Amino acid sequence: MRLSKLGGKEIVNLNDGGRLGLVADSDLVIDEKTGKIRYLIVPDNSLQLNILRNRTEIEIPWEAIRKIGNDMIIIELDEN
Repeated sequence: MRLSKLGGKEIVNLNDGGRLGLVADSDLVIDEKTGKIRYLIVPDNSLQLNILRNRTEIEIPWEAIRKIGNDMIIIELDEN
């Protein structure tokens, strides 16, 4: 699958059904040695701190991805 096809997909957590955002708003962290994706960095919009520019982020390990569907990516991520 091409990266451009992932861009419009929404990220949904299997554990609580929460929507975390779109892949298009996320960053990918890639291991320079292996070329494998390590994790996604998704802006945490739940705190609504965009006015103050204190944006927090959620790191989603690539291993937490359970399914990539037509419209969304299902992840399994516990809240800490």
